[in-house]
Amino acid sequence: MRHVLSALVQNVPGVLAHVAGMLASRDYNIDSLAVGETEDSTLSRMTFVVVGDERILDQVRKQLEKIVTVVRVDDISSQDYLERDLMLVKVNSKAGEHRSKIRELTEIFRGRIVDVAPDTLIIEISGKECKIEAFIDLIRPFGITELVRTGRIAMVRGTSHGQIGASDV
Repeated sequence: MRHVLSALVQNVPGVLAHVAGMLASRDYNIDSLAVGETEDSTLSRMTFVVVGDERILDQVRKQLEKIVTVVRVDDISSQDYLERDLMLVKVNSKAGEHRSKIRELTEIFRGRIVDVAPDTLIIEISGKECKIEAFIDLIRPFGITELVRTGRIAMVRGTSHGQIGASDV
């Protein structure tokens, strides 16, 4: 089973290495990882996806909670949440018919062409993982020269979930 975890951590050097090292040393694989500062500049949010049963999820959460710089860990996949990936993809695209088809596909997927060169386009797409994968499959025949993706980011819907309270810090 796929689990999306959100860890609120102190925004200090070495936290990412510490968390990743702890998970690797216990043989837990991270499918996706994204880290960024929160609305409080002293805290960062790590969103990662791990695959495993409830026992593995429980162990991952317990190990994370032992790390001093980890403030809170939530399994948000058990809640009503939104998730997104972001991708930049550079595609071969000489002027003409190919470029028009690529532009049309980009519009259908609600993407944006963010760079145009004589023989390539760079396209930005965001959305659920399945949307990103479908776009990659359709654009591949044109020739992908470079592709980069973020890790998954996620947020619980509603007003009270995931907010930083005085008791968390």
